[in-house]
Parts: sequence; structure tokens; C-alpha cells
Amino acid sequence: MKSLIRLRMSAHDAHYGGNLVDGARMLQLFGDVATELLIMHDGDEGLFCAYDSVEFLAPVYAGDYIEATGEITQVGNSSRKMTFEAKKVIAPRIDISPSAADVLAEPIVVCRASGTCVVPKNCQRK
Repeated sequence: MKSLIRLRMSAHDAHYGGNLVDGARMLQLFGDVATELLIMHDGDEGLFCAYDSVEFLAPVYAGDYIEATGEITQVGNSSRKMTFEAKKVIAPRIDISPSAADVLAEPIVVCRASGTCVVPKNCQRK
């Protein structure tokens, strides 16, 4: 079972100079992916307990389109281990014009993570 979210980073997401987006924004997307996976698997949003690893691999800027994916890799009685990946799939081309953008021939992996979520037994409906 996999989940995918794609969205554009806005000027509101830019936290640093040069329109750089805070890495925590990728973790927020992974949280949304995890919620969707838990709803599909258990019929409940569950709770995110911990990240086992997080790797920030490339910068993300306002105007970038990010595709965040995740999958459940291990199922326990109430725990769900998951892996996540965020890729930049479209990048703005402000060097050409303020509204120019390119679909990237090869998406750029910007972040990877793994973590554990929990769905209490009494909340599991599937």
C-alpha cells in the first residue's frame, strides 16, 4: 500500500533567505502521507510516534513542486513502520520569467525518512 501527495511550495513555506523552504515542511508532508496510509490500512488516523532516520538531500525553494510518497513496510499489533521519500518534480525558472517553470526530466530526491506510527487496537477498524 502506497500513498502520494503532490503540492507546490509557496512563498509562505519559504523560511530562509533566497526563498529556501524549511526542512520541517517535508516532515509535515510525511505526516500527512502517514495519516492517509493509516486511514487506508486501519480506518483510523493513528499517531506518529518517532522518526528512525531523516536525511535532507537537496534544497527546496518556494515554487518547487514536491511529490511526497510513503509506504507501510512492517505491521505489528498496533505499530506501523513506514518509509518516506520527497522528490522535486517541477522547479521554477525565474531566470527566464517570474512564471516560467520546468518539469524535471529526472526528479530530485530532496528528503528520505523512516518512522513508526501507532494505531491503538480499539481504534483499528479493518
